[in-house]
Parts: sequence; C-alpha cells; structure tokens
Amino acid sequence: MVKGLYAAYTGMINQQKRMDTLTNNLANSATTGYKKEGATSQSFDSVLAYKLNDMSTPGYAHRIGTMNLGVKVGETYTDWSQGAFQVTDNTFDLALSAKGFFAVEFTNKAGETSTKYTRDGSFSLTKDGALVTTDGDYVLDTQGRHITIDPLKETAITRDGQIIQDGQTVATIQVADFEDYNYLTHYGENFYEPIEGANMIASEADIYSGYLEASNVETVSEMVEMITVSRDYETNQKMITTIDGTLEIAANRLGKL
Repeated sequence: MVKGLYAAYTGMINQQKRMDTLTNNLANSATTGYKKEGATSQSFDSVLAYKLNDMSTPGYAHRIGTMNLGVKVGETYTDWSQGAFQVTDNTFDLALSAKGFFAVEFTNKAGETSTKYTRDGSFSLTKDGALVTTDGDYVLDTQGRHITIDPLKETAITRDGQIIQDGQTVATIQVADFEDYNYLTHYGENFYEPIEGANMIASEADIYSGYLEASNVETVSEMVEMITVSRDYETNQKMITTIDGTLEIAANRLGKL
C-alpha cells in the first residue's frame, strides 16, 4: 500500500518534467529557428518492477526493499524537423533549407569566446560592416573568421553562402553540420554546442536570403498536450489522497477494534 505513494510520487515528478518541457516550447514558439523538445519516460519492467541501481531515479531515497513500482523520468530529446519559412525581404535574414547550422562566435559575460551553432539566421550589419546576430555575436565564414563587408554597397547572398558585392565574392558564410546530433547540447535560448565525440561534416543545406525559419513548435498541439499532462498529474494527486485516507483508517480506526 505504501509503495503506491511512491508510485504516484514518481508519476507526478514525471508529469512535472513534461510540463516544464512543454511550457519552454510554448515560450519559444515565436523564436526564429527554435527546435522543440520533448520528454520521455520509462515504464514498468516486464515484471512490473524496476530494480534500482541509479541514484538519479526519483524516489531512490524512499524505496522499500529493492523494488520501485514508479515511472522513471527518461531523456529530453530535440525535434529537428524543418520549420516553415517566413518572407522578410531583408538580404541579411537567412534560412537553411536542410540540416545544418550557422557558426557564430559567442562571447559570454566573462568575455570568453567560443564557437556556437544556431539555426537562427536573423543577422544584420554593424556600422563597420560586420555581420552579427541580434545579440551582437559575430557570424563566421568558412575559415572561422568574422565576416566584414562594405555596408554601403549593394549586397547579394547566393544559395551556397557567397556574399557578393560589385560582382565579387567578398566572403562565404560557414554552414556546418554534424554526423550525430546526440553529441549536441542546447546552450542558452537558441544555440547548440558540440560535446566530446561530435563529428563535424559538410552541410548540404542551401541558404535562402530574405527568409527566416520559424520555430517548428505547433502551439495547438503543445496546449492539448499540456491539458493531458495536467490531468495525469491530478490523477496521481488523487491517488496519493486516496492511499493517505486508507492509511489513516488503518492507523486510527482499525487499531481501536
């Protein structure tokens, strides 16, 4: 009977994790190039019990015996599907047609720089002609250098990332891809960074100037999923209340007989 409390508890923890993921998706539904995330869970073992060997499992400290009848919170995954293109007619708004990322020199609050990758192509020129993100981070070329052009000249950007001025290629935008996206971690709002084991490969994506890739979050689907999660959470709450009432009867009433 007491194990039912922990089963319901792990269910509530799991639904809370799912809710956190859904609300983050909704908060970024209008973020350019954002890729929605999802949360997984692991169900009961074939014998309806899971032997605990993992300190990260919710309820570990409260286990009874060696069995845990609750659900285990799984991994968070990213949906890499293509977002819709939005027309902006701004030369420096760029969208990628397939898998790949723009390379950006990111500067943190401590002034340290590192290369991050993003699908957000809402770029602009500074007064000095540097191509930067909305936060002022430098966009990199194929050689890993800052892209600087003449801000007063008419500019065109080709599908393969060449920046053309006066009929000459003045820079080529770097578009990188990775063999396995499991070696990418989310950084901040809309950046990704490779971890140990990541293997960079050439991207086959075309660059579309004058377009932005919208978030691939479907707002209605996320809201419907939130309703489902809320109901599941309430069900586990009711289960705890019911078991608590049963224990109260066992402890305070049956003991008087």
